[in-house]
Amino acid sequence: MPKQVLVTGISGFIAKHAALELLKRGYEVRGTIRALNKAEQVKASLAEAGGDIARLSFASADLTRDEGWAEAVEGCEGVMHVASPFPLSQPSDRDALTPAARGGVLRVLNAAGKAERIILTSSMVAMMYCPDRPKSFPVTENDWTDLSWSALSAYQVSKTKAEKAAWDAAVEGGYKHRLTTVNPGFVLGPPLDDDIGASLEVIRMLMTGAYPALPPASFPIIDVRDLAAIHVKALENPETGGRRLIAAGETLSLRDIAEILRNAFPDRAKSIPVRTLPAWLVRVAANFDRNLAAVIPDLNAVPQAQSDYVKGLTGVAFRPARDAVIDAARALERIKMI
Repeated sequence: MPKQVLVTGISGFIAKHAALELLKRGYEVRGTIRALNKAEQVKASLAEAGGDIARLSFASADLTRDEGWAEAVEGCEGVMHVASPFPLSQPSDRDALTPAARGGVLRVLNAAGKAERIILTSSMVAMMYCPDRPKSFPVTENDWTDLSWSALSAYQVSKTKAEKAAWDAAVEGGYKHRLTTVNPGFVLGPPLDDDIGASLEVIRMLMTGAYPALPPASFPIIDVRDLAAIHVKALENPETGGRRLIAAGETLSLRDIAEILRNAFPDRAKSIPVRTLPAWLVRVAANFDRNLAAVIPDLNAVPQAQSDYVKGLTGVAFRPARDAVIDAARALERIKMI
């Protein structure tokens, strides 16, 4: 079992939770960060959450540059590559995010190819988009997003191409059996600080009534705490090597999420929209709002994560999606972001 683990992009929402889980389980953790002046905030957040920061160190490395990665990986038996660009407002060029995502994956893998275990945070968006799918459909470990579909957002394209590049590199480098991808759905639950990530920004917008109505879109949900636990369990279990672990349980529509929030926060209910727009109107509005453009491939689709095998491999039982929604919103209140 690895004793020291590298966590890339440790200042991020998911990566901080993964680092916390590692620290609580006794690992030495080295986190990469572009600007080392962020290190103190990361240390403070992890310490407040109960992490032993005496076993935490940092390395400066940027996914867009080659420098620093060999030094960052040196001495680490395990590597978790969590960092990836995910702007809520998607660029109009669908390949705009791919160079950073794909290049970053290959830089990390090139440095980490000899590590005992390599865990790559991918996404269910690399699995669940095909133009001819039915309204409700299963998503399995063997599914891949169809890159020929013109409706795909830049993020969906980047995550798919980055994961494909990772598996190709692992096969070519002879370490496929040591690589595991974790493919989360819509990640909710409480952040450790005010670096909340794009998924919790959606909760913030719902709670503050940023939009008067909702797109007809649904997403498989995962609590960030369960996602962190899956990362660590995958690291510890060599049987996950060569596998894609779907990290998501129940599927909720945006209206389901809004109803949960309304019931849990009655004093804010009037601000939380529950009216659902027709898909055609969302498509029209997306011409003027890049946030809406990102959900075009999700309109009227209900993906169902087929993830029972992940529970068998990792022992992680997913929290109810309702709890992940409410805990996310309560945390946003606590840190005064709503």
